[in-house]
Amino acid sequence: MSTIATKPVSIDNEVAIGEARIFMMSGPCSVENYAQMRVVAETIARSGGKVVRGGAFKPRTSPHSFQGLGLPGLEILRAVADEFGLLVITEALGVEHVPIVAEYADIIQIGSRNMQHYPLLWSVGELDKPVVLKRGFMSTVDEWLQAADHISSRGNQRIILCERGIRTFENATRNTLDTNGIALVKQISSYPIIADPSHATGRADLVLPAARSAVAAGADGILLELHPDPANALSDGQQSLRVIDLADFYRQVGAIANAMGRELI
Repeated sequence: MSTIATKPVSIDNEVAIGEARIFMMSGPCSVENYAQMRVVAETIARSGGKVVRGGAFKPRTSPHSFQGLGLPGLEILRAVADEFGLLVITEALGVEHVPIVAEYADIIQIGSRNMQHYPLLWSVGELDKPVVLKRGFMSTVDEWLQAADHISSRGNQRIILCERGIRTFENATRNTLDTNGIALVKQISSYPIIADPSHATGRADLVLPAARSAVAAGADGILLELHPDPANALSDGQQSLRVIDLADFYRQVGAIANAMGRELI
């Protein structure tokens, strides 16, 4: 079976997802305050990273959980990214959020719960801005690729897929990282693909081995949850690495990248 070549997605003059270099996108699940995000951004920049992540609008299972800071969160993200020369990825939760998120972010994320929110897909499809499309946790690879086609059908070809784990009968981890799906997408689709080992496992102690397996399967990047104080995080602290762990994470995942003839940036 012939493999379809990946078409890299350019983010700016220095960053393109889908080439030999594997890119990290790191940061907390939620933007909580300026001090938190500045520590994260400084750590990323010092480690050679290019992209900071953080949620300003948060789709939470419980309405009583922290829902994000909204616009102030976007302002904080942009401020710390500009200070340290980083790019921003953050989620657009609904169609009404797309214009404001596009104003502050370099990459727009569509979350797992919204993979088949077609008006939202059409809305980001009308932008000339990279979109990271997370796989629905109950969706097949085919459904995922067709969701991406909803975006591209509106003109935006700058699509990056994200495998973030699917729901199976196994409940020892939050989800199950589908490395089969990563390898398959690399064969049958031209879209670059990244992996989110934080949501795939739900456990900080499993994030590193999951990330290594994703890179070995062919992932073009890693979306990582990173926090200065995970124990006191307002969301997803149990699956977040500490900022002091980032250097070792780079070293170990980079070794797998090198073994695959690639380089981790």
